Amino acid sequence: MAENTQNPGEQNQDKKVEEHKETVKKDAKGLFTSVITFLRELLDIRSDTDRDKTIEDVKNDIPFKGHNAWILIFSVFVASIGLNVSSTAVVIGAMLISPLMGPIVGVGLSIAINDIDTLRRSLVNLGVMVGLSLITATIYFVISPLTELTPELASRTAPTILDVFVAISGGLALVIAKTKKGTMPNAIAGVAIATALMPPLCTAGYGIAVWKPLFFLGAMYLFCINAIFIALSTFIVAKLLRFPMIRYANSAKRKFVARIASFVAILAMIPATYTFYSALNRSKAEQDYKNFMANEIDNNENLILRKPFYDYENKSIRLYFDGEIADATVSDLQNELKKYEEIKGFTLKVSGNKARGLEQISKANDRYIVELNRMERENEAYITEIDALKEKLVEMNNQLSAANKTGTFNVLTYSAIAKDAKIKFPDLSELGYGQVLQSNFVKIDTLKVIYPTWKFKVVDSVNAKRNNNLRGWITKELKVDTLLIR
Repeated sequence: MAENTQNPGEQNQDKKVEEHKETVKKDAKGLFTSVITFLRELLDIRSDTDRDKTIEDVKNDIPFKGHNAWILIFSVFVASIGLNVSSTAVVIGAMLISPLMGPIVGVGLSIAINDIDTLRRSLVNLGVMVGLSLITATIYFVISPLTELTPELASRTAPTILDVFVAISGGLALVIAKTKKGTMPNAIAGVAIATALMPPLCTAGYGIAVWKPLFFLGAMYLFCINAIFIALSTFIVAKLLRFPMIRYANSAKRKFVARIASFVAILAMIPATYTFYSALNRSKAEQDYKNFMANEIDNNENLILRKPFYDYENKSIRLYFDGEIADATVSDLQNELKKYEEIKGFTLKVSGNKARGLEQISKANDRYIVELNRMERENEAYITEIDALKEKLVEMNNQLSAANKTGTFNVLTYSAIAKDAKIKFPDLSELGYGQVLQSNFVKIDTLKVIYPTWKFKVVDSVNAKRNNNLRGWITKELKVDTLLIR
């Protein structure tokens, strides 16, 4: 028999540790249960769902006649005008008033509750809705004088993976808003804007009006994505909320209807699944292409990219460069492409243009020649101006020489005196000289006169003194007997 070697104190300590562990486990379990209960109550929508009222409201929104038809026509006109002038606000207003989602929600709900009659009505009215929208949009764009492709129209011709996510989220929000007791108009209006069913139909009408099949197909593809995923979201929510199934007295008919509904649901899910998968792959491939161009082309200073071509459908990338591209560079780019998972199977074609490189050099040389010619023309203009000034100076010298020969006073001598006067009398601003005729009515004398101009005014006594000093000095320099000062 094994002997217990622990003393009573150690046994009590172990017992307390075990009890503490059990307490912690119970507390943790209780906290986890509380969190789960809180989240269940927070996210539960079954208790606030009015199934019968939801089914009734959906069925009432299915028909397209009377008021709904006219509202649809005018909303298509409004949306077409908004797309035509690229006005986002006008397009949003059209989406708010357009009753487009009734038949689409009806398709999803009728499949979920096994209602073949509602499914038939939904499909018929969906076809009427699409046809009426296309006709209205086509008529508008035929008569509209504005036929240019605006950004708002262009954005509805190439669906992306984001459009799929928007359609799924918008469809779920729409159905949940409809199933709540009471109305949630704000949520439903928001879904109408987010899922954007109206603009693709108007864009498809534009494609018909200007006869561009690719625009028509791209826009209808976007509309189908939104419509399918809204219907699919309706189907899923109706199943999760356990909407009551339609029961038929005839068991054979009930089984037949169930099979038809299941078949239609599968048909709806197949294109939806394919659309999601293809849009996801396209989005991944475009991202890898952008990364390849940024990492391998843009960051390479030795490569001058002229124009790239990315073709997802044909799995090809064509790059045209300026200048000659070596075979080693082409091989290196092809190897680098394999690092990008989504586009590694694409065909990469690289083309260089040696003539293009020489053409760039030639254009640069031409620019330098033009600049050099401009500078030479400016230099010639300066030389011509200098020559003209030289000729003018020679002419003035000739005139001065002629004046010295014919005049009674040597102009060159006076010019030298004037310079010396400026040095000797710093306050002198100007100095004029001339000869005047003076008569006492008995005889006529020729007198020499100077006209000084001083920089600063002084009192008369000081002014007279500096004038006398100037006259005395000039008299000696000119060697004249009489010199007047004015």
